[in-house]
Amino acid sequence: MKVLLIYPKYPKTFWSFEYAISFINKKASLPPLGLLTIASMLPKDWTLKLIDMNIKKLNDEDIRWADIVMISAMSVQKDSTLEVIKKCKDFGVKIAGGGPLFTVEFEKFKDVDYLFIGEGELHIEDFVYDIKKGVESKIYKSENFADLTKSPAPSWEIININDYATLSLQFSRGCPYSCDFCNVTSMFGHKVRTKSSEQILFELEKIYNTGFRGGVFFVDDNFIAHRSKLKNDLLPKLINWMKEKRYPFEFFTQVSINISDDDELIDLMVKAGFDTVFIGIESPNEDSLIESNKYQNVKRDLKKSIIKLHKKGLQVQGGFIVGFDNDREDIFDKQINFIQESGIISAMVGILNAPPGTKLYDKLKKENRLLENIFTGNNTDISINFKPKIEPKKLIDGYLKIVTTIYNPKNFYERLKYFIQTYTPPFLPEKVNNLSKERIKAFFKSLIKLGILGKERWYYFRFLIWVVLKKPKTFPLAVYLAICGYHFRKIFEEIARSYNKNNFVMNKISGG
Repeated sequence: MKVLLIYPKYPKTFWSFEYAISFINKKASLPPLGLLTIASMLPKDWTLKLIDMNIKKLNDEDIRWADIVMISAMSVQKDSTLEVIKKCKDFGVKIAGGGPLFTVEFEKFKDVDYLFIGEGELHIEDFVYDIKKGVESKIYKSENFADLTKSPAPSWEIININDYATLSLQFSRGCPYSCDFCNVTSMFGHKVRTKSSEQILFELEKIYNTGFRGGVFFVDDNFIAHRSKLKNDLLPKLINWMKEKRYPFEFFTQVSINISDDDELIDLMVKAGFDTVFIGIESPNEDSLIESNKYQNVKRDLKKSIIKLHKKGLQVQGGFIVGFDNDREDIFDKQINFIQESGIISAMVGILNAPPGTKLYDKLKKENRLLENIFTGNNTDISINFKPKIEPKKLIDGYLKIVTTIYNPKNFYERLKYFIQTYTPPFLPEKVNNLSKERIKAFFKSLIKLGILGKERWYYFRFLIWVVLKKPKTFPLAVYLAICGYHFRKIFEEIARSYNKNNFVMNKISGG
């Protein structure tokens, strides 16, 4: 059996880092972890080929070669996924589809022969059995959740890891919270399930043995959801492993803001090699946080929590949302001020959307406020799939004001300087210098792109001189973040230009 595993193409997005990874000659930011895990569960006598369309083009010959095509995708990859499905149908090749896109919008994929709704691990054994028996089509669905202790390590050998800026693994699934705009719990449940620490160390050993050194993303939606297991099991073992290997990786993950209340957990994560965490801040407007069931963020000084994490060695990347029912016209300036004053460099700001499967989606549907067939899964592309209470033009104009303000060179480098001032680099005496040739080349490229050709050149050089004089140990991080800022600015400039040329979203909201 010849199986073609396909990961559809992403559009240019905030997290694609397309303009940043070009500095280190990488083709994509992250590998398709789900497909690589599923590949490890398929029979060993099946011949596998994986095509990540973010790395290389999908050719007709690839599809002709396959007996079956297996696609995994998220909502943001929908357009590319539909093109792949059409091409497979044109060649008469059977299709299996899984992942978040197929799970939340399964009714839209009538042309998919084998449809996986939910977690793929639950159904691979049945799928393989059905293929061998000649079953022509089937929908695989279960109300249960996968036992992650039985989940295998990814098949890194079927991709070229040198194509990727970072690699990834997963410790847990599920989230104890109930944010009404988030579909994580509808897909993975509230109960937090984890792999064993032995599984994680085995997966890290596999990555280490490939020769890869650099960033590794724990893709958990809330890494700290099972604190006792982290504190008493995984993190102590991970610290020992990282010390023994001289810290070959820098870890980053997603957490909730209440990590700032737990000094022991913060210190363990930093000692284990974590240097960056993404946190959904969402809004400085507490009424909007309450509206969206984001109770873990209320009754606290959010800025103080963020700065504390910076001082303890964890850089905070923040998610922000505008368009809540409780937002007023001053929310845009409030968001700008909050982001600038907290020193969050990677601030992902989006307009509120209601993904299928969320409580917000169901609520807006009852209120007859949903706009069908407009959800893109890209929360920074100014698409809106419901009728907001704030005037749509004011919402979009205000949103564009936020992103163009925080990423214009003057404000960005002011914020970057403030972050470097407040940030304390972790003290890890066992760590060897992982300054690769790629990173050195990236610095020299930045001298040209940012320092000579870029509109930020004055701010860039003035900032780097300040870093050398005041915080020289942070110089590699400072260069990296300057390059990230270049990517973010390019993305939002393109979004602003495309909006000015095309008022499709505005017409849809206004009923035009």
